[in-house]
Amino acid sequence: MNTSNQNSPKLTEQDSLSAWLDYIAGIHISAIDMGLERVLPVAKRLGIFKDDSPHRPHVFTVAGTNGKGSTTATIAQICQSVGYKTALYQSPHLVSFTERIKVDGMDIDEPSLVRALANVERVRLECGLSLSFFEMTTLAAFLIFKEKKADVWVLEIGLGGRLDVVNIIDPDVAVITNIDIDHVDWLGHDIDQIGFEKAGIIRPNIPVILGAKKLPSSVLKVAKDNEAKVYQLGVDYDFSEQDESWQYSSSGITLDLPKPNLSLLNAVNAVSAVLASSLDIHPKMIAKALSKASLAGRFDVRQLNARRWLFDVAHNAHGMAFFLEQFVPYWQNHICSHPNAKLHFVFSMLGDKDTGAVLDLVQKRLDDGDFTVATWQVAAINHIRAMPLVDIVKLMQHHLKSAQIITHNHLETATQTAIQASDESDLLVVFGSFHTVSEVLMAILGKSY
Repeated sequence: MNTSNQNSPKLTEQDSLSAWLDYIAGIHISAIDMGLERVLPVAKRLGIFKDDSPHRPHVFTVAGTNGKGSTTATIAQICQSVGYKTALYQSPHLVSFTERIKVDGMDIDEPSLVRALANVERVRLECGLSLSFFEMTTLAAFLIFKEKKADVWVLEIGLGGRLDVVNIIDPDVAVITNIDIDHVDWLGHDIDQIGFEKAGIIRPNIPVILGAKKLPSSVLKVAKDNEAKVYQLGVDYDFSEQDESWQYSSSGITLDLPKPNLSLLNAVNAVSAVLASSLDIHPKMIAKALSKASLAGRFDVRQLNARRWLFDVAHNAHGMAFFLEQFVPYWQNHICSHPNAKLHFVFSMLGDKDTGAVLDLVQKRLDDGDFTVATWQVAAINHIRAMPLVDIVKLMQHHLKSAQIITHNHLETATQTAIQASDESDLLVVFGSFHTVSEVLMAILGKSY
């Protein structure tokens, strides 16, 4: 059904980015609409496919339940450090929408993004089709990458894989970081079905990096059916960790590398991806790039408003388990230098996440004596998919044995109360969702959500 909203107010390239984002958020029936049949005609008419251009980019596409952001950021940093003009597409953002679209590590400027959105809207109307917010903005990103003549595109799948708009671009290397139960409303509750959806990024005869030692059989079947060259963690490559360094090893190469700022496991998979590609990347340049790779919201320590903050977008059991593995030694080091320091959590989650599983992992660490939480500052996220505050509190009371829960109408007031309840030696940890981290950061920085 074509619902193009032909009578909607038309914007121009002189309108602001915020006006454009508000407009495109309202032109489609739903925020998430899986499928490629509507977007393909618009993409083709825009000429964004890599085979339509004489400047054919090398494309990495990364899917998975967790670790996509760190993996794509590391791949992009390696390619950029070698000298390739590198485009990076990620989602969601934390403060500014322009964070989603980067070329050589720099956020795209607002006028360029507005021009791209105006072009996408023009072609959408010409095709008489309705596109979702994510489809519109993704096509705009691809249009920008083409216009910038980027040598390398590093693309993060938004949701699933097979039916995600990012998947209209054929990758030269596909990466699947890991697979767990998540986004069940769109991908299903069955791990094999979720694996099948994420494996939809695989194309015939390309290198495929499988970043987990255990994956659903559906992933391996899709790879086999496509006669893809599979490189799997623990089978075709592996790593060993030392105090300040680590060693990457495969049948063809052994590298001694510095510890990255981001997840080591995701760095391992990123290194595998670039080594499996046809790009000319000298191993010595990988070491240099790892020390530079970073990503906002992933074990992101900042000093703001005379307080030490730790932001992490962990929003499911897999992500929380990984966060806690990093957090416990960090907290122990912190209290060694600040013996009187207290720990404050600012927390909220979306309604489609397994909040109980996340809280169970926290309670286990509390039982083990790894840390004690002085206060939990809790409010509902300002989003249509937010878990209601009353439901969050019920789950916390059920899964946490003893928690000092302070509720708020907004995360902005939760943030201010956390600041007031703490002092300079304390640590304030924000987690549970990209949206949680985003709202808290905006509250600290004095920006409107």
